[in-house]
Amino acid sequence: MKIRFPDDVRIYIACGKTDMRKSIDGLAAIVSESLHLDPFENALFWEGDGFLLLYKRLENGIFQWPRTTEDVREITAQQYRWLIEGLTIDQKKVIHKVENKRIL
Repeated sequence: MKIRFPDDVRIYIACGKTDMRKSIDGLAAIVSESLHLDPFENALFWEGDGFLLLYKRLENGIFQWPRTTEDVREITAQQYRWLIEGLTIDQKKVIHKVENKRIL
């Protein structure tokens, strides 16, 4: 499943390890207490009637995940796609899109 995020979405990752057995309530508490973010202000996906929790387990391989346990990083939608595709979010070489529309 490929997720298309709106252009103004803010994506945070909590580096290190997180115990997914905590469920959405435990993760919301981590967001609030450890990361000092408001779970209702787009730190988690709140859809008005409940939180949306997405989880992906790889059958083969590992995510290229930052291991600094106390680091919270905001990443772009592109970096999220790299992460889900098995790449590191810190790409050394990236070809940036050209904004100029003139040929000559």
